[in-house]
Amino acid sequence: MTRPVKIKDVIVGGGAPIPVQSMLNVPTSQVSAAISQIRKLERAGCDLVRLTVNDEAAAEALPEIVSKSSVPLIADIHFDYRLALKACAAGVAKLRINPGNIGDGKRVALVAAAAGEAGIPIRIGVNSGSLREDVRKAVLSGKTSLGIAMARHALKESEALSKLGFRDIVLSVKASSVPETVRAYEFLHENCDYPLHLGVTEAGRLEDALIKSAAGLGSLLLKGIGDTIRISITGPVEKEAEAGRKLLQFLNLRPYGPEVVSCPTCGRTKVKLEKIAAEVSAALAKDKELKRYPCKVAVMGCAVNGPGEAASADAGLAGGDGCFLLFSKGRSLRKVSPEEAVQALLQELRDIKKAKRLK
Repeated sequence: MTRPVKIKDVIVGGGAPIPVQSMLNVPTSQVSAAISQIRKLERAGCDLVRLTVNDEAAAEALPEIVSKSSVPLIADIHFDYRLALKACAAGVAKLRINPGNIGDGKRVALVAAAAGEAGIPIRIGVNSGSLREDVRKAVLSGKTSLGIAMARHALKESEALSKLGFRDIVLSVKASSVPETVRAYEFLHENCDYPLHLGVTEAGRLEDALIKSAAGLGSLLLKGIGDTIRISITGPVEKEAEAGRKLLQFLNLRPYGPEVVSCPTCGRTKVKLEKIAAEVSAALAKDKELKRYPCKVAVMGCAVNGPGEAASADAGLAGGDGCFLLFSKGRSLRKVSPEEAVQALLQELRDIKKAKRLK
């Protein structure tokens, strides 16, 4: 088991529930826009939010943003150690740095001292684009794989902090290649007890990012590797948080909200299943009482196999000839028309939720 690291009131590692992270994609100096994105991420279930601190204007904006954020903030620092010092003074909950590009040992020591005094952990983030030149050449020459090179680089950088007495460290080793990313995290898992922040970097737009991240992060999490995650998406930041929470729920690692399962349909299907499934998902997302209720909801194409195949669902609909069968835990309840099907399903879920609460 990895050691626990505390990021304000969020624990990473040590067997704690896996937090979901994302990163703002607006300049930190634009305070209103930054705060607006933070609130969107919080509503989407994000536990930790990273933001770029790349210049003086960004550093000066931090105190106001920190004071108005209800989730812990992580300052992303590169090259200028002075920005890391200012971020610590501003009250951020964590730093993300690469000691290799912060400067000489004296500068790394100053950052470690400031973070230690403020009780702020440091994530050493190594990715395929931030390798030292000698490491990069070793990868290009075929002397080592990218994944192993990233992992060894991260461990070496962690030694720089550890020798200074700083141990509140989280490691990440991200590549756009899923196999290399997996190889890197497996190596770290075998060779250290630092908490690991999982992610596949430069994963692309929504569909590609979801597939890459599910393949890479899912395979690691199922092996018990990983203590916090980010699903990187070229698109709205809240999609990252939503996807991360759903991935953890689908792996039975952390509850989030309703899980909608639906069949791929076949020649027996006599209803517009895709339309109904979309309506169910949309209705659940808008329902204040149900959108964070961790239940399983099924939308099946026919009444022949529907209730049986989805017997584990708390409630579901199975298509019939011009109607739907409402069922719960494989037990048929009643027939409903297509017009009333969605609301009938939602009401059944509300009744189930209420009954469980009363027990």
